[in-house]
Amino acid sequence: MQTAFINSPLGITKIVGDENGISIISCASSSIALGSVLSEGQISETIPNELKEAVSQLQEYFEGKRTDFTFKLNPKGTDFQQKVWQELLNIPFGKTISYLDLSKKLGDVKAIRAVASANGKNPLWIVVPCHRVIGTDGSLTGYAGGLWRKKWLIEHETPSNQQSLF
Repeated sequence: MQTAFINSPLGITKIVGDENGISIISCASSSIALGSVLSEGQISETIPNELKEAVSQLQEYFEGKRTDFTFKLNPKGTDFQQKVWQELLNIPFGKTISYLDLSKKLGDVKAIRAVASANGKNPLWIVVPCHRVIGTDGSLTGYAGGLWRKKWLIEHETPSNQQSLF
């Protein structure tokens, strides 16, 4: 497995994968704004070949130039977690869904807690868009990376409704 650390607007992003695909994308630090790198490692000077496409696409996403990802994914999890993560991939860019609606799509409204738990264990930050799942009342509930990151991601993906004055 290869690992790379890149800078993002939300902190240092850790990417782990190999020739079989990307297994982990996570936010490895809470802030680099103070000029010090607060992570498990420094920003990578070179990116392993197996991770270059993922790094490139993530950078395009943060620049607002990409709305979907095409690199190969290889997350590790139970069959149920895999099923939930696969359903998360069906949530369109710029849209949100409630935990309840996600449970319904998976065929068991009573599994809402298990679905929420699997959502929280998603190892592929941003790419498998667990941040697009919100409370039934529209609240930004539960996000392993912190609610401020979830809010940033949803706002980043939501087109501005402001009309041009000119």
